[in-house]
Amino acid sequence: MFDWERMLALNGNTAPYLINAYVRIRSILRKAGATPPAGTPIVIGATAERDLALALTRFPEVVDAVADKLLPHVLCTYLYELASRYHKFYENCPVLSADDEALRASRLALCDVVARVLHQGLALLGIDTVEQM
Repeated sequence: MFDWERMLALNGNTAPYLINAYVRIRSILRKAGATPPAGTPIVIGATAERDLALALTRFPEVVDAVADKLLPHVLCTYLYELASRYHKFYENCPVLSADDEALRASRLALCDVVARVLHQGLALLGIDTVEQM
């Protein structure tokens, strides 16, 4: 049954939830004043960082599987899991107020990679992202 309320919810497995994760990251990067330079080392210390980084490594495999089997819902599920892991990271790992500059740069770089994967994954599904909600 089609339900506008459910489809547009900001929680759960919905496009607005995924876009909200992207928007949150873009907001953090704007507040930081810049995107981290390419090659910024990402140091994995906290469990939430590790879980997020591991999820990121699966993106090429998921895209290949979606292309091979023509199952776009697999990509939707992956993006939902990635956004959920990002939200846990966001709650547990301060980015802008990290303890030192190297940790801050590392977390900003991790955020940037997540934003790029969310953007690319949503684009593959035909869903446009926005910079603010």
